[in-house]
Amino acid sequence: MMWKKTKNSLNGKETQKNIKKTNRDIWFTGIFFSVLFVAMMGYYAHFVHTQGDEMINSSYNSRQKLLNAKNYRGTIYSADLEKLAETVVFESGTEYRNYPYENLFSHVVGFSTKGKTGIEAMANSYLIKSNISLDVKISNEIAGVKNAGDNVYTSLRTDLQKIASKSLGVSKGAIIVSNVKTGEILAMVSKPDFNPCTIVEDWDGYLEDEDSSVLLNRATQGIYPPGSTFKIVTSLAYLREHNGNYQDYYYNCTGSFRYGDSKIGCYHGTVHNGVDLVKSFAKSCNCSFANMGIQLDRSIYHDTVSGLGFNQALPVDFNYSQSKLTVDETVSEEDMIQISFGQGSVQMTPLHLHLITNAIANGGTYMKPMLLNKVETAEGELVKEFKPQAYKALMTKQEADTLTMLMKSVVEQGTATKLKGLAYTAAGKTGSAEYNQVKEDSHAWFTGFAPAEDPEISVTIIVERIGSGGDYAVPIAKRIFDAYFAVE
Repeated sequence: MMWKKTKNSLNGKETQKNIKKTNRDIWFTGIFFSVLFVAMMGYYAHFVHTQGDEMINSSYNSRQKLLNAKNYRGTIYSADLEKLAETVVFESGTEYRNYPYENLFSHVVGFSTKGKTGIEAMANSYLIKSNISLDVKISNEIAGVKNAGDNVYTSLRTDLQKIASKSLGVSKGAIIVSNVKTGEILAMVSKPDFNPCTIVEDWDGYLEDEDSSVLLNRATQGIYPPGSTFKIVTSLAYLREHNGNYQDYYYNCTGSFRYGDSKIGCYHGTVHNGVDLVKSFAKSCNCSFANMGIQLDRSIYHDTVSGLGFNQALPVDFNYSQSKLTVDETVSEEDMIQISFGQGSVQMTPLHLHLITNAIANGGTYMKPMLLNKVETAEGELVKEFKPQAYKALMTKQEADTLTMLMKSVVEQGTATKLKGLAYTAAGKTGSAEYNQVKEDSHAWFTGFAPAEDPEISVTIIVERIGSGGDYAVPIAKRIFDAYFAVE
């Protein structure tokens, strides 16, 4: 009997031990799934907060249809409170999206039929929502009418947009104008342009014309050889390799440069004679930069290019193309010669060059480009305000100051003297980018800012197939700067 009692006691203890173990396992399992649930909810909240607009803008999201059924699309305003896009409602209830300035803002504002582009796309989630007061919504529902969508206020200035568009004229090309300190885009023009009011009627014609690039926003999506404007990048690589010392550089330019079987020349065969780095940059001496390019350390050049954002995503909320360039040990010296002054395999967008220029003007830090300033209800109540954001430092302040000095020399003694001696100071870099085997055929470039000593405004210009940057792009920059500083 004693043996049986002992055995039962042992069985009881074992059972209690198993129960405790089971309870502990259940407890740990419950905690694990609770933590997992909280983490999932946290991730979902973060996703909705950061990616909510993308969710709404997705063509697979049926909520768009529900919002469009309840709300009229809101109005897009310029910084000077001009209507850039509005919804006109006829007595029949039919809606028509109207663009009062027609072609003028066609690429940057975009369209909302046949898909969505430009600001119409990036601000879509705001435009189709309505945050008007609840009592008005109830009254509208009773009356069977739609609610007024929220309105979007942009950073675009109609005066600068008009000047930029008129200056580009009938030429193909692009212009971007920004506030250096905030990153606000003040004007963005791409030619040829189109009328967004008639996009539905014109659509089939655009599709049938295989050579048409009317819908392409050349400012953000156009890929070009940057020509001599790329000497900004080569100069930065040189400064980094030589610890900022540019004073010791020297080269004797004879108007042409030979390396192996390769031969390149300065623009129109100009002989610059003895040049230091400042004069090489100011006079845009191809031979000097070719000499510099084949001597630069490839790893430093690669890191410089990579640090400036080539082959990478840019911090923008609108459609753009990536700039392309590979610099490593597989690139030949002949290719490096071409790369050093922005030819060969260098492919760049005006937008990307503009961002680098802004960083130089802003002491090395570039601001995230802004097109939207705020969102308000139709009743004028603030829904959301967008603040300037510093993206990252592309270079040190010392490097930015040295590049600014080089860009000032272009205006004072180089290829952009049309900007010299004005009511304001300016700094910049011209470019004449060859796009085929005929050396006389080139795109005209200019990128720069003003005032040189305390930059406020920046501009980047490309005029396709027209000639030198000094002859054709610089005068456009002058008109824009004059308008900004109200110079008569």
